[in-house]
Amino acid sequence: MASLVRNFRRSTARFSVAGLNLLFPPRCVYCDADLPHIQDDLLLCADCCRVLGPENWPCCPACGAAGQPEGNCSWCRKAPLKFDTVITLGGYHEGPNRVVQRMKRRADNALSMAMGRLLAERRGRELGEFKADLIVPIPLFWMRRLQLGSNSAEIVAGRLGRHLGVPVRRRMLVRRRNTFPQKGLTPPARFRNVRRAFAVRSGYYVEGSRVLLVDDTLTTGATCSEASRMLKQAGAATVAVAVIARAHGTDST
Repeated sequence: MASLVRNFRRSTARFSVAGLNLLFPPRCVYCDADLPHIQDDLLLCADCCRVLGPENWPCCPACGAAGQPEGNCSWCRKAPLKFDTVITLGGYHEGPNRVVQRMKRRADNALSMAMGRLLAERRGRELGEFKADLIVPIPLFWMRRLQLGSNSAEIVAGRLGRHLGVPVRRRMLVRRRNTFPQKGLTPPARFRNVRRAFAVRSGYYVEGSRVLLVDDTLTTGATCSEASRMLKQAGAATVAVAVIARAHGTDST
């Protein structure tokens, strides 16, 4: 009897979704193109998936810089980064540039969810091989969070957690002060700007954990490096950074 009820509910849900799709045809959350079908909850058209999430994106595994060979990366030599590896969907240019900026708006939370799903799909092998024990998003300062209404890094972290079956600790890491915007600062100034800006809340167990730290963009690596330093100080064994886009210089916030 229970199995009959479950099958009925599933059939009802499928018919409900089909009916809604007829009344309100699904559209790409980035370019607004019609979608012939929905792949799970990935509300992005094939063209946007190709531009925003390339199938392959060769980069340095330690810092995510495009085209840099492992063990001989010029970006890694510029600063002592505290995280151990980077998993990125692609580079910060054209489409990815615009999508990251849109993800910061509350009105585009659906886009953040779609990009998190695309990151999980395109970089599933790398994410799975890291074997994270927990996922932690880069937090916003509380005033900034109120201003924006949401945190895109937190939304992406939630999608990765669902895909990997790994718990997401949204409140583990706290931003202790409202740092200056990173955009326009020199690389050394970026590292100074975020120094001691994060803390691990008491009551969270990190000892020996493999932590997947999530943000929308990585540029110099200053923000994620400082957050990783605090996580390791609290006992984390290894920290990998997962981002939507890898930028260079002072290209992004």
